[in-house]
Amino acid sequence: VNWSPAHVRDGAFGKWLEGARDWSITRNRFWGAPVPVWKSDDARYPRMDVYGSLDELEADFGVRPRDLHRPAIDELVRPNPDDPTGRSKMRRVEDVLDCWFESGSMSFAQVHYPFENAAWFEEHFPADFVVEYVGQTRGWFYTLHVLAAALFGKPAFSNCIAHGVVLGHDRQKLSKRLRNYPDPDEMFDAYGADAMRWFLLSSPVVRGGDLVVERKGPAEAVRSVLNPLWNAWKFFALYANADNYQARWWADGARARPAGARSEGGGTGAAEGEEPSAQAGGAPGQGALVMDRYILAKTRQLVDDVTASLDRFDLFGACAIVTSFLDALNNWYIRRSRERFWSRAGASRTSDASKEAAYDTLYSVLRTLCLVVAPLLPMVSETVYRGLTGERSVHLEDWPEPSSLPSDPELVAEMDLVREVCSAGHSVRKATDRRARLPLASVTVAGAGAPRLAPYAALVADELNVKEVSLVPDTAEVADLVLVVNPAVLGPRLGPATQQVIGAVRRAEWARTADGRAQVCGHLLEDGEYRLSLVPRDPGSARALPGNDMVVSLDVSLTPELEREGLARDLVRQVQEARKRAGLDVSDRVRLVLDLAHFAELRQAVDEHRTMIANETLADQLVMAERPLVDPQRATVADGRVFHLHISRLG
Repeated sequence: VNWSPAHVRDGAFGKWLEGARDWSITRNRFWGAPVPVWKSDDARYPRMDVYGSLDELEADFGVRPRDLHRPAIDELVRPNPDDPTGRSKMRRVEDVLDCWFESGSMSFAQVHYPFENAAWFEEHFPADFVVEYVGQTRGWFYTLHVLAAALFGKPAFSNCIAHGVVLGHDRQKLSKRLRNYPDPDEMFDAYGADAMRWFLLSSPVVRGGDLVVERKGPAEAVRSVLNPLWNAWKFFALYANADNYQARWWADGARARPAGARSEGGGTGAAEGEEPSAQAGGAPGQGALVMDRYILAKTRQLVDDVTASLDRFDLFGACAIVTSFLDALNNWYIRRSRERFWSRAGASRTSDASKEAAYDTLYSVLRTLCLVVAPLLPMVSETVYRGLTGERSVHLEDWPEPSSLPSDPELVAEMDLVREVCSAGHSVRKATDRRARLPLASVTVAGAGAPRLAPYAALVADELNVKEVSLVPDTAEVADLVLVVNPAVLGPRLGPATQQVIGAVRRAEWARTADGRAQVCGHLLEDGEYRLSLVPRDPGSARALPGNDMVVSLDVSLTPELEREGLARDLVRQVQEARKRAGLDVSDRVRLVLDLAHFAELRQAVDEHRTMIANETLADQLVMAERPLVDPQRATVADGRVFHLHISRLG
């Protein structure tokens, strides 16, 4: 039997089996299923009859009972066939069956086997799956197995989720009497049924742990899962509708695209990680931008991993995989590819091809994602899927086939490493108060695997907004390798020598062997007894990656030139907000007038970065006001200073 969590098999359930107690299957009560045993009321003429069907009862008592419960069933009395005097009677034993006997019988009793549905039962037994509270390891799970083993020589089920206890805000079990939980209707109205469903499925309760039901649980599900899925769909719909583009499955779209065209990605070029030999004429997963190939391969990995988790009935693991994927989709692929969607259509054949590849890729990813999350988010996935495809229902579709998507585990691993590097860099920026739009001089990635990131150096530079990326194979210049021992594990093996080893480690008197193991005072440490950690020498400007094999170090020093470029990027952000307030479409070309008469530094920044500002804001006309503007819009840059601008649609 596959148990989730796995430890229940040899833990709570296994231990109960080891010490299995005698089970009295009867109870001396009035209510319950009567024991089908009739016994002689005269010990001189002993006899006991056990009945297995209504036919047998009718044959002996001459009547077919309609009510099998007390007191009606107790009225069935007949003479004892073994009493020649004819005075003793066969009367039903007063006991009733333990309710767990009935629960344990549900596998066959639910279909009235063996009297009916024999073929169906034999095809469907053992059950594929059951789920109940972990305490049922000595209740329902146990009695199901006892009866199944006794009657059929088989386990009662193939898979089991033993969930934990759901607690109220007072850390007591949920109670209708105590009302120690939020009102369900209010929760559904505020967050939706999918949010509550995800909150439960992604919680420790499906791994046998306890769960406290509070409002912040569904609210977090909305923030981290439902909103990212919905925002990805709305982003796609916004731009595809603006372009009146009918997206296709990623492989189908390739046949309609011109072959041999270089992909410019809406002006992003190599900064988006484009391969030198990439051709936009191929399908997104077989050429085009590496970003398209990555997210398609990542989607295939999503299908494989979620399928494997659900096949193991690991709901918690499946939810974690989906959450991680949504981060890659929204905070990496869509954000990094945004310019490709809103670049001006028709400017060139290559930009059209790149835009179409982006649409087809995102369409294919969202379609597959809806199929994968349909069992986990049935309501939201239904709405998105119907809007995306026009089909009747996502729940009428087959589970996605992984082979319909490209497989490239090496690219996925490399790009995920790039994401980790960039995440570490952003962490340093946040800690040192260096906003994302402020360019920095350089970033250094140090570690044995750093050189393999060379094809993505431009991507890292663009994402971290740095001028230079250095990839060095050795961490010695930026971090120290620190050995940490675990005395609780080390002690039983080394005994008194443990303290000697601990002292040597504190003095940094240890070495690494050729195979990478740690050696201290002549002792080779074993797995579990120690760990090696990279500790950056300057923790303020450097971070070790989660794998503990690389360090990301950011040069956070500033120059006037960098600060002016940062101001220019701040201005772009303010202009984009002004476009929204003016009700402009994402593709509208504009005339932008800036009043910077009292802001010399920002005016110099605009002069130095005019082309970038115009491209980013779709400003075909960028003008400096000679006199104060009439009815201007106010805007604020990072240092809090206010300037005025005016924006209007061209054409």
